Amino acid sequence: MAGQSAQPFSLLLMRKLLPVILLVFLFVSCHSEKELKIGVAVYDFQDSFITEVREAIMECSENDIPVTIVDAAGKQQTQNEQIERFINNGYSAIIVNSVDRTASGVIIEKCRQSNVPLVFFNREPVRDDMAKWDKVYYVGARAEDSGRMAGELMAEYWELYPHADRNGDGAMQFVVIKGETGHQDTELRTEYFIDTLLEKGLRLEKVHEDTGDWTRSGGYSVMTSMLLRSGDRIEAVFANNDDMALGALEALQEYGYFSTKGFMPVIGIDGTPVGQAALDNGMLLATVFNDAGNQAKAAYRIAAALAEGREPVSEAIGYDIVDGRYVWIPYRPMPGRLLQDR
Repeated sequence: MAGQSAQPFSLLLMRKLLPVILLVFLFVSCHSEKELKIGVAVYDFQDSFITEVREAIMECSENDIPVTIVDAAGKQQTQNEQIERFINNGYSAIIVNSVDRTASGVIIEKCRQSNVPLVFFNREPVRDDMAKWDKVYYVGARAEDSGRMAGELMAEYWELYPHADRNGDGAMQFVVIKGETGHQDTELRTEYFIDTLLEKGLRLEKVHEDTGDWTRSGGYSVMTSMLLRSGDRIEAVFANNDDMALGALEALQEYGYFSTKGFMPVIGIDGTPVGQAALDNGMLLATVFNDAGNQAKAAYRIAAALAEGREPVSEAIGYDIVDGRYVWIPYRPMPGRLLQDR
């Protein structure tokens, strides 16, 4: 009799407890899902291209895992502290545009110790740092391709318009306005631009080379200095990005170009909205489109997969993953009026 009475009691207890257990399970599941969040740390909100990327990341996060985006304002120590706060506040994954790519190893180690996956974009960590952990990914574009395309565009202009050789010496006297010293895009864009011109058979004389640190004001300052030193000797300008190219255009206008002194070929890289506007009004000879939208989508989709505990695979994120952890978004040449019309 005792055994028979115990069985109904246990069944009754289970019936009473089961709804409670289910409610707790549903609460924990929903709570865990809501807690998923992605931190985004960028090097400088003032950079036009990076602004495009972060705005596109915000769009990607709508109706999905939310993001918090912070600005290091060009200071690596500030970025390190921001990433530590992301980790301490329980962020599920972090997207990083490093201030200093050589500092990426420290960031990777911090995240590895706390098991917070990382996706870098635009500023590629060195390969040895990328190899330190299997939850580190990189999204970007191959800088050498942009330099090559910029060189091809300049070579095309030189061939189409013989009067571009202002002094008639058969050589292109050109200047380069470089980005941040040590940045892979700075070095590779410049190297492949020059190499491509040489491969096309052009004779070259590099009159000046200086850094504008990716900014419009930097491009203006550097171009002004170059004009004061060399003036009409300069026949072409290559800037490592559109912001610096636009600054150079301002300085050139003040010196009389695009009016009394005629046209000066200036090429940038990134294809930002302001850069494209300069193409449309005929000021900028050409630029090379750096696809901010697709870089943002790839970085966000990888981070979201990692945040959810899934391994990012090409089929799921919609982009090819190379060597297990790299996504390369292709560049595209954008010729301006003088090259489109021919």
